[in-house]
Amino acid sequence: MIPVTILAGHDVAVFGLGLSGLAAARSLGVGGARVLAWDDTEAVRNKAQAQGVPLHDLAAADWKKIAALVLSPGIPLTHPEPHWSVKKAREAGVEVIGDAELFFREKAREDSGTKVLVITGTNGKSTTTALTAHLLQAAGRPVALGGNIGRAVLDLPPFASGFIYVLELSTFQIDLTPTLQPDAAALLNITPDHLDRHGTIENYTALKARVFAGLLGDGTAVIGVDDDCCRTIANTLSGPYGVKRVAVSHPVETGVWAKDGILTEVEKGVERGRVSLHGIGWLRGSHNWQNAAIAYALARSQGVDASTIARGLGTFAGLAHRMEQVARLGSVLFVNDSKATNADAAAKALASFTDVYWILGGRPKSGGLAGLEPYFPRIARAYLIGEAADAFAAQLGAEVDHVQCGTLSRAIKAAAADAKRSQAPEPVVLLSPACASYDQFANFEARGRSFRDYVMQLPGVSQVQPRRGRAV
Repeated sequence: MIPVTILAGHDVAVFGLGLSGLAAARSLGVGGARVLAWDDTEAVRNKAQAQGVPLHDLAAADWKKIAALVLSPGIPLTHPEPHWSVKKAREAGVEVIGDAELFFREKAREDSGTKVLVITGTNGKSTTTALTAHLLQAAGRPVALGGNIGRAVLDLPPFASGFIYVLELSTFQIDLTPTLQPDAAALLNITPDHLDRHGTIENYTALKARVFAGLLGDGTAVIGVDDDCCRTIANTLSGPYGVKRVAVSHPVETGVWAKDGILTEVEKGVERGRVSLHGIGWLRGSHNWQNAAIAYALARSQGVDASTIARGLGTFAGLAHRMEQVARLGSVLFVNDSKATNADAAAKALASFTDVYWILGGRPKSGGLAGLEPYFPRIARAYLIGEAADAFAAQLGAEVDHVQCGTLSRAIKAAAADAKRSQAPEPVVLLSPACASYDQFANFEARGRSFRDYVMQLPGVSQVQPRRGRAV
């Protein structure tokens, strides 16, 4: 835990008692603040109270006595409209911040000699954050990983000289962190997302760009430039810090070019090093090449050499439920991509394989499978489950052979049997649902665990082992 002492002796409101809210309440309390914690949900309040968090109904609080409102990133700050706690805070002139803001203010006060790397983006940020931390650990650096992945930022170990904090931050968190000041920051990509919370793509893009606003002269900005929004941001970056561009679709002058599974580092047009991703199964596909290139650039910004990075890439097993290679049955590969809850995410998985036995369905999202038509020739057969089955059957039509299975267990059995008969070098049974999970599972993690469990029960399967990367 990182004790927050900057508000010692003050009343501090904490609204939203999930992981980040509970951590903030504990850290503030240990640091000497008087915590007034609340949540709209009674069951959540009861759980927090059982953990010793002091509750106070903020609807009846005297906001004139409150120094700050620490808001959970899951609570609306601006859109579709500010939460009632935000309105009360603003009416009283109380600043509204998040747990990451407390982290950065406390760090600035302590001047502890730590480094902070921040990663954001629409897609791939969790994989990239975890991989960056792994590469630094492989180089022998003391690292703490958290934020929007794993542990809340204030639940991480206290500041200590030489320590590197690797943080994934969502746009919601960035919006609540006005003094965000990392030593290196990365923006992977931008596609329309969470517009119900940000209003417009312009607002969303501006918030993502703020990840670079606090960089100092010895800092590094790493930015993917394969999409229009990020290219526009990259062209405006003119701070005293260094800028490393990352691209899959074209070479870059300074940064990392990820072409055909080879990461090429360049500085002002001069090649500085290469790392091959070939044979690292979890890094299939151009989206994962971008993830690896961003992590490579961040690790290099901290002085890690290319050969150490190559070894680290080969020993990282990837994240669960994100293109996770689960098992093999002869030549058949089973891949758990349960995190693919929309068509755009499923497209990245489909683009990574050529003989796909595709399990999809669940609670559909707007547009269904629209945009996936270019990948239909890669699909040997589709296995439909959940609420979306009828609608997806209509969208696939005669273009893709498909069968309605209803449940995940039936789909796995059918897909495995069909894939075993394939003559392709590596047929793939792919769970990439393009849907939310809530019709049959509590969340995408539960769906992915079920896939893994069902697959491992198939006779003759063997678990996939990671393979090493290499410098070239």
